[in-house]
Amino acid sequence: MSNIKVLQLRSAGVSLVLDCSGPALPSVLHWGADLGELSENALVDLRRGAGAVQTGNGLDDNLPVSIVPEYSAGWFGLPGLNGHRDGQDFSASFQLQSVEQDGNTVTVRAADAGAQLTLALTIELTDSGLVKAKADLTNTGGTPYTVDGLVLALPVPTEATELFDMTGRHIGERHPQRHAFTQGAHIRDNRRGRTGADATLLLIAGTQNFGFGAGEVWGVHTAWSGNHRSYAERGMSGYAVIGGGELLLPGEGRLEPQGTYRTPWIYGSYGVGLDQLSTRFHEYLRARPTHPTTDRPVVLNTWEAVYFDLDLDKLKALADAAAEVGAERFVLDDGWFRGRRDDHAGLGDWYVDEGIWPKGLHPLVDHVTGLGLQFGLWVEPEMVNPDSDLAREHPDWILATGNRMPPTARHQQGLNLGIPAAYDYILERLDSILNEYDISYLKWDHNRDFVDGGNQQTGTAGIHAQTLALYRLIDELKRRHPGLEIESCSSGGARVDLAVLERTDRVWGSDSNDALERQKIQRYTQLLLPPELIGCHVGPPKAHTTGRSQTLAFRATTALFGHFGIEWDISAASAEEREELAGWVALHKELRPLLHTGRVVRADRGPEDFLLHGVVAQDGSRAVFSAVQLTQSITSDVGRVRLPGLDATRTYRVTKLATPGAQPRNTAPWWADGVELNGAALAAVGVQTPAQWPENAILLDVQAID
Repeated sequence: MSNIKVLQLRSAGVSLVLDCSGPALPSVLHWGADLGELSENALVDLRRGAGAVQTGNGLDDNLPVSIVPEYSAGWFGLPGLNGHRDGQDFSASFQLQSVEQDGNTVTVRAADAGAQLTLALTIELTDSGLVKAKADLTNTGGTPYTVDGLVLALPVPTEATELFDMTGRHIGERHPQRHAFTQGAHIRDNRRGRTGADATLLLIAGTQNFGFGAGEVWGVHTAWSGNHRSYAERGMSGYAVIGGGELLLPGEGRLEPQGTYRTPWIYGSYGVGLDQLSTRFHEYLRARPTHPTTDRPVVLNTWEAVYFDLDLDKLKALADAAAEVGAERFVLDDGWFRGRRDDHAGLGDWYVDEGIWPKGLHPLVDHVTGLGLQFGLWVEPEMVNPDSDLAREHPDWILATGNRMPPTARHQQGLNLGIPAAYDYILERLDSILNEYDISYLKWDHNRDFVDGGNQQTGTAGIHAQTLALYRLIDELKRRHPGLEIESCSSGGARVDLAVLERTDRVWGSDSNDALERQKIQRYTQLLLPPELIGCHVGPPKAHTTGRSQTLAFRATTALFGHFGIEWDISAASAEEREELAGWVALHKELRPLLHTGRVVRADRGPEDFLLHGVVAQDGSRAVFSAVQLTQSITSDVGRVRLPGLDATRTYRVTKLATPGAQPRNTAPWWADGVELNGAALAAVGVQTPAQWPENAILLDVQAID
């Protein structure tokens, strides 16, 4: 009994039970629903009850699978540590040295004396019920050790028979897909040098037919902005894990004597339904000291309004129109720096173009700030055009390998921030611009995947160093410029992860401003991120990325549930359009205290032609729901719509939310005067929504009256 050490961590309806009895690494006995406070004897019995059964032709000693699964312990799946010392020490067998618990954080130290390696694990259960885990591997030997991979894994029970992840592409991010969780491995590897438009974002295992409100689900997120792996694996024994880590290119994990490799954080979330799993991430992010606390300013971004046509008078007129409709931040996008007349040249030459701006950016910045708007600027610091002074002077600063240049993408290459001189140059240029101008916001772009991402000066792979250099660069700029906000944009939504969100203030959800596409992009991006961290803009009447034409009401309703903005030449819009847009801006300002603090909820429905989502105040006093008709309904009406997430015992008044612009095709019986029902009835029965034309949405205002 004295040698048995089982630890229980509890928070927000979640229990994590760790078997730290040794001599091997800790294993997870339970990750899921709260078990209540278990006694020491009960924890020991839980361990006994969860022990593996001896089977024919198996190992004589069935060792549990640890958080870093080991080949030496009989795990025949993906090993947690994959590495070697010039071919030797290829299979580690760590022995527990110490376990320390501080509240809901456990620190474990272990060593493999033969392989001359030590491992430090940090396992935490956050206040919102998220599991966080990371590992530090140190080479204590006298010769180099190469880490080819180090992943962490969390177990999921036999009942988790389905997998859910996401894929996508440029202007089509976050498409969900489901699979049966059968024996074998489901591996999502990313070698793009950034998170990727096709990144899974979350890899989720769940019980059969789980949805937003039902079924147990267990999900993992790999918090890393470079190459990474997320995976799920079920072995012949039936034991299953989900996990992830950085995907190292050859040689990136080479450890000199006393060198240490640190994994990214792996986040795990358990819930009953996807909404609860998602809420844990939202609550965790909102509790960070760095989370934005001020009202998210309504943005006007110039890109789809003017592209590269940067005429001062035109931009001033656009700023005037932005102020007229109630915008609070004006962002000058691409094209302001030397040689940048289109996307063929100029990246890397971060000096204001004297030909366009003989007085610098001061006339525009002064005009914008004089209107009471914040001024923001687009940059792409990790990139360089071959047609630039920087590339001509320092061709060896381009990320490349094998005595060849990678194929260009968007006429550009990657700039190797892992080279100290290149890093210092970019830091000096951005710092100088921020010192000279009253800039409160940077839209930080990254418009290509890295191919052959190597360091020309050393001949080695460079993505690991590039990613860490990016983090250092942003951290240093924020240290020098307190209050500066930065948006992570990467061909739209290709860099959305919790590591980049540790140091940025929002992500750009997608380069597509088509409201129909955005409905699903935002729905699934919000599985990880709360609405206030996702840029959502009202685009022009005809979407530039798809050619669809949509009403202003549909475009604005879609953008409402995020960090609201405008990307449209409203200086050329009609007076009626600007007046309607001003109404939507005012509505967003009225609702954003709710939308940016409440719980995101989504309804499970059969047909793919209709969506319902909403935000419920933390105290349950109010909610706003959006009923979205995506395509022509396959039935004459969509039927009653259940409203999830409300307090079952409270009575609510449901009314239409007065909005500018178009009305539904016809109305429901309660539409004029509202209806009063308790939360249980609204969740179980719901209300009939009016019939709508395709690509339309209506808003329901739900307020507690008791």
